[in-house]
Amino acid sequence: MPLIAAIYAETPIEVVQAWQAFQTTDGAAERLSNRFADARWEFRSRDLNGQPMQRPRDKRGISFAEAMLGEAVGRQYVAEYFPAESKAKMEELVANLRIALGNRIRTYSWMSPETQAAAQEKLEKFTVKIGYPNKWRDYSALEIRPDDLFGNAERAGVFRWQYQLNRLNQPVDKDEWGMTPQTVNAYYNSTNNEIVFPAAILQPPFFDPEADPAVNYGGIGGVIGHEIGHGFDDQGSKSDGDGVLRNWWTPADKANFEALTARLGAQYDQFEPIPGFHVQGGLTMGENIGDAAGTAVGLEAYHLSLNGQPSPVLDGVTGNQRFFFGWAQVWQSKMRDDALRNQIATDPHSPAEFRVIGPLRNVDAWYEAFDVQPGDKYYLAPADRVRIW
Repeated sequence: MPLIAAIYAETPIEVVQAWQAFQTTDGAAERLSNRFADARWEFRSRDLNGQPMQRPRDKRGISFAEAMLGEAVGRQYVAEYFPAESKAKMEELVANLRIALGNRIRTYSWMSPETQAAAQEKLEKFTVKIGYPNKWRDYSALEIRPDDLFGNAERAGVFRWQYQLNRLNQPVDKDEWGMTPQTVNAYYNSTNNEIVFPAAILQPPFFDPEADPAVNYGGIGGVIGHEIGHGFDDQGSKSDGDGVLRNWWTPADKANFEALTARLGAQYDQFEPIPGFHVQGGLTMGENIGDAAGTAVGLEAYHLSLNGQPSPVLDGVTGNQRFFFGWAQVWQSKMRDDALRNQIATDPHSPAEFRVIGPLRNVDAWYEAFDVQPGDKYYLAPADRVRIW
C-alpha cells in the first residue's frame, strides 16, 4: 500500500483521472455500444493476442449471462449434462488416486518417516468436491430488466459486492465453491485443503462414464492427480492438512524436495515452443509438479482399478498406451504465436505441448509403452528422470 500511495502522490492528477477513466470504460465496454466493444477487442484480443476475429455477439451474450448469474446457469447445466452415475464414477476415481499417492509416499527414499507421516496426514484430510455445490446461491433479490443491459450489469455487480460484504465476520462457509459448475477447470484450495472438480470438466475428452477406464484415468485421472499434487507442490507444501501455513518438513527433506524441483525446472527451461522463447521452469514450477504428479499417480491408480487383473489390450493398444493417449488428448490445442509468447511470459502453466511431454518423459512406463530409446528426441536417461510425487 505505501508503494501504491507513493505512485499516486507522484503522478499528475490528470494522468490518474485518464487511467481511471480508461479502466472504467474498458471494464464496461462489452455492455456498451459496438464502438466501445470493438475497440476493446482490437486492443486486448487482436493486438495483444493475435486473434483475427471477434467472437459472435450471441456467444459474448452467453458469456455475459454466465458471468452475472453463475450458479443459476450452473444449476441448469448440471441438470442437463451431469447424471448421478458420473458423480459415482468420479468418486471411485478420486478414491483410487488417493490410495495410489499414499502408496507412493511410503516408498520415497528421499523423505524421512516423519515427513512421510505428515504428508499422509495431509492427504487423508483432503476434502473433495465433485460436480456442483451442495447448496445453490439465491438470486431472487437481484432485479433483472429485459430492456436494461447496462443496468442489469451494474445491479449484478452490487449484488455480488453485497454478497461478499455479508460474509464479513461470519464463519467460513466450507461448502462454498470458487468456480461454477459450467467452468471447464478444476482447482486446489490450500486454505481449505480441498480439490474441486466442476461438472463441465467431467465431460469428454476429460471424462466419459462410458469410455475405456484407461482413457478416463489418463484424462480426468491425470487432472485429479494434478490437483492433489498442488497440495504438495512448491507452494502447497507450505501448508498442512488443516490449511495452516506451517513447515511440516525436516530441513533435510525440504532440501531434497528443492533439489528435485530444481532438476525439474531445468528440464522445462530447455523447452523452446517458439525460436528464442523458452518455457520458464521457475514460473511454471507449481503446475509442472502438478502435471508430474497427475501422470505418475494417475497411472498407478489405473492399475489399482484393475483389482489385480492384467490391463486389456484393445485393437492392439495396451492399457498404458491408452492411458498416455488420454493424457495427451486433453491438452490438444491450437494457439497463435502472439498468444503463445504472451503465455510463456506471464502464465504459470506450460504450453500444452509440454504439459504432455514434460511429465511423461519422467515416467518409466512411457518409455516401455512406446519403445522410446536413447537418441529419440525426448529421451531421458533413467538417472535424469525426476520423480517427486
